[in-house]
Amino acid sequence: MFEKILIANRGEIALRIQRACREMGIKTVVVYSEADREAKYVKLADEAVCIGPAPSAKSYLHVPAIIAAAEVTDAQAIHPGYGFLSENADFAERVEQSGFVFIGPRPETIRQMGDKVSAKHAMIASGVPCVPGSEGALPDDNDEIIKIAKKIGYPIIIKASGGGGGRGMRVVHTEAALLNSVEMTRTEAGAAFGNPTVYMEKYLQEPRHIEIQVLSDEYGDAIYLGERDCSMQRRHQKIIEEAPAPGITDKQRQKIGEACAAACRRIGYRGAGTFEFLYENGEFYFIEMNTRVQVEHPVTELITGIDIVQEQIRIAAGEKLRYKQKDVHIKGHSIECRINAEDPFTFVPSPGKIEGYHPAGGPGIRVDSHIYQGYTVPSHYDSMVGKVISYGDTREQAMARMRIALSEMAISGIKTNIPLHQELLLDSAFRRGGTSIHYLEERLAQRKKGN
Repeated sequence: MFEKILIANRGEIALRIQRACREMGIKTVVVYSEADREAKYVKLADEAVCIGPAPSAKSYLHVPAIIAAAEVTDAQAIHPGYGFLSENADFAERVEQSGFVFIGPRPETIRQMGDKVSAKHAMIASGVPCVPGSEGALPDDNDEIIKIAKKIGYPIIIKASGGGGGRGMRVVHTEAALLNSVEMTRTEAGAAFGNPTVYMEKYLQEPRHIEIQVLSDEYGDAIYLGERDCSMQRRHQKIIEEAPAPGITDKQRQKIGEACAAACRRIGYRGAGTFEFLYENGEFYFIEMNTRVQVEHPVTELITGIDIVQEQIRIAAGEKLRYKQKDVHIKGHSIECRINAEDPFTFVPSPGKIEGYHPAGGPGIRVDSHIYQGYTVPSHYDSMVGKVISYGDTREQAMARMRIALSEMAISGIKTNIPLHQELLLDSAFRRGGTSIHYLEERLAQRKKGN
């Protein structure tokens, strides 16, 4: 096992990884920008290294500074968390070339799954269901593009192969708009991702976003830890996640879970990963794989009792998976609310000093957050300041506990989206379960009209 791990991230995930390491008796090194000098995890670390000024490009995305920090502190491994460099194959390669262990998949796996076209090919070969679409990248021949779209059936969606996070996509409803949309998406993709390759898929009208959590070691063992429903989204950014997903049967879970575990074995996957699907009319359609720990991993931890971050570390250290599929038991229900420093209804970021802070608590409540009273939320990074996670024997109990926790939670000095969460937890459609990925956007649009 590693004696010292460098955490190449910030915010709540840096603290989460640090706590996992401390529990395992592993020393931690945190890197931080000048804007994060007063962060809680910086104070708690065994060693902390400032790697640059506030802008991410000069600190958390500055690979030479991170490698140098690992070298001067004699760290043995680097945990990238999520976001920043976590799915950057070049970074993973550089980490390994520099003599450190990258806590995540091999660089070639990150590369393969980071490209939507090669990822889809790998999934089709592994028997994972995919959205009907073009066989790989769209050709240059316009007649051929029109033919492919006709075969799939409108509406279709054009996607950038190197895209992600909701960027590089365009929905097309008619043949008249097709070729222009393809050209525009290609141009945007080339500028944004350095890769103009685009592909085409059937556009699903009212899908849910359901994902499967997997763990896989380098000895060919892989397991799935059930599913999460992440359909409550705004601009492709998740706001509420829950596990298990309402309405998914044990039989469906087993079938899609086994397909994902088989795909992990086939591609030689190593570590924790998430298969993301659109789900409509009882069918799963693969959209992408995240080759890292997810923001929403706690809901899976609470229903399975498995610490995903510690398992990532064990796998990276060369240990065999400690669990077989028969050891994974899903019990109860868990809901996560992402707490963002932003206006709850205009979504304008609200950085600044936290004048007062009373965290949520009570039975079945977990709070993953790096904030404290007097902490200043910087303006340079993502607005998420924490996550409140509830657990109950039933979905109804998990929702009730979350409502109570949010009513007791108080953050002053900045605005947060807690009022939006409180509203959604009373929403009749959310309480029934199974809303589509468009539900929140449509609800917000109705609210705007009402005003």
